[in-house]
Amino acid sequence: VGWFSTRATGIYFAMLTLAFAQFLYTVAYKWRDLTGGSDGIAGVPKTRLFWGGPSLASSHAFYFLVAACVVLSLIVCRAVVRSPFGRALQAIRENERRFTSLGRDPRPFKLVVFVIAAVFAGLAGALFAPFRGFASPEVMFWVFSGQGLMMVIMGGIGTLVGPVLGAMLFILIQEVLSSYTEHWMIFTGVVFVLIVIFLPGGLVGTARRLGTRG
Repeated sequence: VGWFSTRATGIYFAMLTLAFAQFLYTVAYKWRDLTGGSDGIAGVPKTRLFWGGPSLASSHAFYFLVAACVVLSLIVCRAVVRSPFGRALQAIRENERRFTSLGRDPRPFKLVVFVIAAVFAGLAGALFAPFRGFASPEVMFWVFSGQGLMMVIMGGIGTLVGPVLGAMLFILIQEVLSSYTEHWMIFTGVVFVLIVIFLPGGLVGTARRLGTRG
């Protein structure tokens, strides 16, 4: 998937990855022998962390496992960003044509970061299934990708902490409003539009601007 997707840029890259996601969603939805189809796979257990290791059956133990994975993921991402590879990615983001004019091919860099992102997505899925106790093809639908993108934009694009804060804000809105109305996504959309208009840098970008002014 990454080999094909990294051949495209801009909106074409986004549309191509979305097309692959929808294709895999359809395969998972139709392949009932493997995925259970629309019924999904019920009873996904919280197993031990490793053979003979601590049990993750309790909510507290699983919470600390997820928290540890988040912290380690942020540490890895920070190390990648500060490495020569990360600086090359920043150069590609700022001006891909200039990067190419220096005799460098951006596609291998984009392919590697695509794989890194896929690893983190796989880790999130491996934690999400036992957390819910249920695995369903519905999590591969484009709506979930849109929610993840909303979290990143709300927190701040191009930052490490931004997506975490955006996810916290999104989940907070979901948990609070869903207890009052089934149309909570409408209010989430309103908050998202307000952030895009009035806080274009997201929560982290706005905090940085306020700190600079102060």
